[in-house]
This record gives sequence, structure tokens and C-alpha cells, in this order.
Amino acid sequence: MRYLNPKADLTFKKVFGEHPDLLISFLNALLPFDTADEEIDSLEYLNPELVPHNPLRKDSIVDVRCKDKRGRQFIVEMQMMWTSAYKQRVLFNASKAYVSQLDKGGDYELLQPVYSLNLVNDTFSDSPNYYHDFRIVENADTKEVIEGLRFIFIELPKFTPRNYGDKKMQVLWLRYLTEINEKTREVPEELREHPEISKAVTQLEESAFSDAQLLGYDRFWDMVSTAKMQISSSRREAMEKGWKEGMQKGIEKGIKEGIEKGIKEGREKGIKEGREEERMKTARNLKQLGVAAEIITQATGLSADEINSL
Repeated sequence: MRYLNPKADLTFKKVFGEHPDLLISFLNALLPFDTADEEIDSLEYLNPELVPHNPLRKDSIVDVRCKDKRGRQFIVEMQMMWTSAYKQRVLFNASKAYVSQLDKGGDYELLQPVYSLNLVNDTFSDSPNYYHDFRIVENADTKEVIEGLRFIFIELPKFTPRNYGDKKMQVLWLRYLTEINEKTREVPEELREHPEISKAVTQLEESAFSDAQLLGYDRFWDMVSTAKMQISSSRREAMEKGWKEGMQKGIEKGIKEGIEKGIKEGREKGIKEGREEERMKTARNLKQLGVAAEIITQATGLSADEINSL
């Protein structure tokens, strides 16, 4: 049995965009719900294309978008590569979904929260944690939160299947995303034991896809590979440019500091030599006037031997 990678655009949308029971399990496992009452028990798929009311404004498409019976909206995206603009894109899409709930003249109290769940097959933070939960929080008192928008980012490469206790389903779903790919021949028994994840695994069987879909699947990975190479090349060029500029600035700074230090040391040396010469001159004059050596020593600081050698 050959399986496809669940992180690909084709497979991800098939599993989570066509099977609401799988999406419900996935969201309940990965979203930061504090109580069982917050969990999703039913949902309705929404158009993944977020069309603005003003046709001149930017249109955008997400992987999966849905809402539950309370009206809460959920946006799910699988991102293969991290870019500096991705967070802004996530904020843009979630904000658009939030404001689209209200018609002109509507009551703001009718607005329901929007959750943005982002699975990232890349690393973007220095934190050792793979799970990042963002909310709008008042800086001085983190207990003060403006509800409405919540953003979850999961760095898949950082995930390791340890025992997370009550987060068992989260671990299983993340193992599903990170352990199954084209090289998989035997699916781990722990994944097969759970009905929903077992069903999700079945959706990845190569035999379930047409030739045209498989061709599109291969093209997707070709595009990902090309994009990674371009990003890597751009980053390398930027690093080399930064290194060269840093070296040049370092050399220029070193030369400048060296000149300044040389001037300072030269000035100090000249002043010292000038003072020494002045002492010697004073001592010579006093000696020619017949002043006692002891007095000359007191006046100039020269030793008796130095005075005698004049």
C-alpha cells in the first residue's frame, strides 16, 4: 500500500475539507479549548474564498473555512514554508472573516470569535515549543483579553511524539501529519486504533486518487521544492551581502579607530617628550646659575645622576 503525504494541498483539503467528522476531531484536538463545553460538536463548511464587499479590495483563499452552531468561525491552513509576511496574511484573513459576519447596521454583540489554525511545515521562532497561541492581550495585565480573534501556529518540524497526557488526540493528529508520507508502507498501530485517524489514513491511499490528481500532487511538490530553493538562495545572498557590508564597515571602523588611537598616542607621546625636554632645559639653566643639586632635584624631579650628566 502506498500513501500520499497529508500535508500536500490535494490531500489536506480532501481529508479536512470533505469530511466534517475528521475536521471536528482535528479542531477539538488542536485548538486551545479550556472546557468540554467549548468543543465543537457540529460544523458547516463555508466558502474558502474570502471575497471583500468592495470589489476593488484584495480577495484571498484559505484551505478550509467553517463555522459551528454557535457561529464561531474556524480557518485552517497548511503552510509549507514560512515567510516574513505570513503572519500578516493570517491576520488579514481572520480579520476579514470576523468583520464579514456583520451586515450594515448590525449589532456588534452578534459577532462571534474567529479561530485561525495554521500548520507550518517549517520553523520560524527561537522557542523550543511547537505550539504558539496568540491573542490580543493588554500588556500591563495579561488577564485582560480582547476576545474575537485567536491565532494558533504549529511548527511541525519541532513536534516530537512524547506523552502529553490529556492531549493524546493532539499527539495522534500531529503524528498523522508528520509521520505519514510516500515512504510509508506500514501505518503505526496507534494511529490505526483510533477510528477517526484510521479513516483519515485511508483517505491518503494512492488508489483513492485519479491519474490527473496524482499528476497535480507531483507538481505541487515540484513547486514547493523550487520555492524552497529560491528562498534559500535569496537568504544566502542576503547573508553574504550582509557579511560583506559588515566586513567593510568593520574595516573602515578599524582604520578610523586606528588613526584616532595613533593620533592620540602620538599627541600624548609628544607632550611627554616636550615636558621632559623642558625639565632638562630648566635643570641645565639652574645648574649654570650655580644652584645646588638638591634644589634642582626638588624643582625638576630629576635625580642627582641626571643633573650631574648635564
